Amino acid sequence: MSGGDPIPLARPELGAREEQLVLDVMRSGRLSLGPVLELFERRFADWLGAEDAVAVSSGTAALHLGVRALGWGSGDEVVTSPFSFVASANCLLYEGATPVFCDVDPITLAIDPAAAAAAVGERTAGLLPVHILGYPAAMAELEEVASRRGLGILEDACEALGAIDSDGIGVGARGNLATFAFYANKQLTTGEGGLIVPSSPEVAERLRSERNQGRASDMGWLSHTRLGFNYRLTDLQAAIGVGQLERADELLAERDRVAGLYAERLGAIGGHLAGGGDRDGLVLPCENRGAERRSWFVYAVLLPADVDRDSLVTELARGGIQAKAYMPCIHLLPDYRERFGLREGQFPVAEDASARLVALPFFTGMAEVEVDRVADALSGALGGGRGR
Repeated sequence: MSGGDPIPLARPELGAREEQLVLDVMRSGRLSLGPVLELFERRFADWLGAEDAVAVSSGTAALHLGVRALGWGSGDEVVTSPFSFVASANCLLYEGATPVFCDVDPITLAIDPAAAAAAVGERTAGLLPVHILGYPAAMAELEEVASRRGLGILEDACEALGAIDSDGIGVGARGNLATFAFYANKQLTTGEGGLIVPSSPEVAERLRSERNQGRASDMGWLSHTRLGFNYRLTDLQAAIGVGQLERADELLAERDRVAGLYAERLGAIGGHLAGGGDRDGLVLPCENRGAERRSWFVYAVLLPADVDRDSLVTELARGGIQAKAYMPCIHLLPDYRERFGLREGQFPVAEDASARLVALPFFTGMAEVEVDRVADALSGALGGGRGR
């Protein structure tokens, strides 16, 4: 039974400024590869504290170009996390490289550096850490692993815009190739879109060429110097990004506020922070550690081990509250099982999280009364959802 208007899983925060910027681009007649795209890239790099930024059509496109820039291909293995959106592994398959999965940290759910080190073999060419659910991966430790073996690094920061790592550095600004995404549920949106932070001016030039069908750097008409793709971000999309960047810190702070409300309300119904209680109970996202700061992408909780997640999601939906199982382990997806002979039980921490995690409604501007309603509904559903 519904207790009010439906509460969606996510909702983009767009306003008059974004509308005006899009309208300006429409009136200019320059809809792609124009000055607003360059402005977005420049302002993003400045905001992040990086030398440059190359905007593309999606986070997946950014990952693909990053794999190509590092030269990973047939015969190469890349160590990465099985607990991620599938694009972080698919991007390796595009170039014939093989993902080698390892387990994740039970508290942060990001790739476990010790497990990553143990997964490195003779054919390993690199590491692809994922800053999952907005929490920074242990980059200092992973860079040490990479340095010992001469491995490349590609950071998937598509869920972590604005996060800070253990060295106090913004995620994506360490000098590694790093990718971001701007889908409608992200911290900052362009509707669809992505971006890659290059590791050098030479790499930036290559990325800009490959996103635009391999055209020469002087943009000569139909002059193509390498294999490329149609991975362009339009100026219309970039205009939305410019407007979002102008209040990026405000948007991130608002998401912090909503996450704080959730932690308080769910703590009152028996939830505890990851690492601070019974792993089989209701586990909330971990708190920041040291200099690390999460950038809130979604608010996802581990349900008690004896709760039927599908039934709980259905029960919440009856009350007008959208929730979602989040997310399947990549190594258990049919294509990966068949290609690589992967199976259940190989990565128990990731698999446990995948089986129990549920994303609750979470978006910038979410009202306190909405958080209260979700918490009350979750409490009620937990009471009636025991037993798998």
